[in-house]
Amino acid sequence: MHKAGFVNIVGNPNVGKSTLMNQLVGERISIATFKAQTTRHRIMGIVNTDDCQIVFSDTPGVLKPNYKLQESMLAFSESALQDADILLYVTDVVENPEKNMDFLEKVQKMKIPVLLLINKIDESNQNKLGDIVEHWHSLLPNAEILPISAKNKFGIDMLLKRIKELLPDSPPYFDKEQLTDKPARFFVSEIIREKILLYYDKEIPYSVEVRVERFKEDEKHIRINAVIYVERDSQKGIVIGHQGYALKKVNTEARKTLEKFFGKPIYLETFVKVDKDWRSSQKELDSFGYNPE
Repeated sequence: MHKAGFVNIVGNPNVGKSTLMNQLVGERISIATFKAQTTRHRIMGIVNTDDCQIVFSDTPGVLKPNYKLQESMLAFSESALQDADILLYVTDVVENPEKNMDFLEKVQKMKIPVLLLINKIDESNQNKLGDIVEHWHSLLPNAEILPISAKNKFGIDMLLKRIKELLPDSPPYFDKEQLTDKPARFFVSEIIREKILLYYDKEIPYSVEVRVERFKEDEKHIRINAVIYVERDSQKGIVIGHQGYALKKVNTEARKTLEKFFGKPIYLETFVKVDKDWRSSQKELDSFGYNPE
């Protein structure tokens, strides 16, 4: 009998959801940095074995929205509660669960299996972990609680085994060769954005979006033109840097990662443009793919 199902990953920013997603899928699907709000979209990663297909879905961190972009991010997370066969709620050893009780109350009412994953247990001790487990059990009494360390791969095999046990009987939803539901251009923009998150401080990464204008692939190379959008002229200057040094660094680091991701030499050109409304205009957000419908 073949099993298949949607396993959706939710939780607050900074708890390591993207790192977990990459460990579960075995490929570099979600960008993972140390900065909050790294994941802005809902990203699927598909794992196939002879007798099962697991469709993992990573969502943006749950947070109270302050502008249109964050409203779209929260909508992606809430949509993950509606079509899951299994829900993975990720927390860690320092998070205060009470800050997102509205979302937790929705999780409490779910009829599907909920696995509560306490990540980063390598940063805690046995006594503290026991208290954390007890507190979460009082908040989500029907959830199974599994301590893990996504970074160190501790508990990942056990988690995968439990997911396979809980999957419903079903034929596969996607082709067995398919790794994700996203096109190649999506991962180009995510990888460039990841380098911006790593390289720039303060508000710059959260004011940036990337659009791939050209993606031309032949047997030997891939040629890519991408536009980095910022909200203000001053941000454009910071992204480009003195004599273009900062943008060149982003280009170099992005190209290395893209070559590893696609397995081919990459020719990458990036440009910086100002679009002052992109985070607050629904039309602009829709054009960047921030629509959970």
